[in-house]
Amino acid sequence: MSDYTEAMAALPTGVCVVTVNDDRDDIGSTVSAFASISADPPIAMLSVIADGYLREVIDERRAFAVSVLGEGHRAIAGRFSAEGRPSARLLLAAEEHHRGAATGALVLDGALAAFECAVLQRTEVGDHVVYFAEAAVLPEVAGARAGSSPLLRYGGRYRTLG
Repeated sequence: MSDYTEAMAALPTGVCVVTVNDDRDDIGSTVSAFASISADPPIAMLSVIADGYLREVIDERRAFAVSVLGEGHRAIAGRFSAEGRPSARLLLAAEEHHRGAATGALVLDGALAAFECAVLQRTEVGDHVVYFAEAAVLPEVAGARAGSSPLLRYGGRYRTLG
C-alpha cells in the first residue's frame, strides 16, 4: 500500500453500488467515490477505474443508478467488488430490487438512498474517469425509513457508525 493510499484510508467514505444496463446484461460495481457536487441543480460526482468495463458501459449509456448501502449490506458490497463477478442481476437475485424508470439500471430496494443519474461531463484523471451527472431522479427505497446506519469504508475495511 502506498503512503497516499494509506493516508486516504483514514478518510471514511460511504459505500455504494453503481449499476448500468447495457441492453445485454446488467453491470455493477461497489464504489466509494460518489459525492454531491451541487444541490441546485442536483449534480453528483462518480469516479470509476478507467480501464474497466463499467467505464465503457457508462460512456456508452451516459446514465447509471447508484444505491447507497447500509450496515446490513456488507455481503452485497463484497459481491460487487469481487474480481470476475457475474451479472449485477445475478448478484441481486436474492435481494429486493427494481429497474429505475429513467435509466433502466437496477436499484436496491433496501438501499438508504438511490439516485438515477444522467452524465453531463466526464474527465480522465490519473487511472480513473470522473463523471459529473445530474441526479434528478431519486427512486423510492425503503432503507432510509428503516433507520439503518450507512456502510462505510475506513482503514481498508467496511464499517458502520454503531
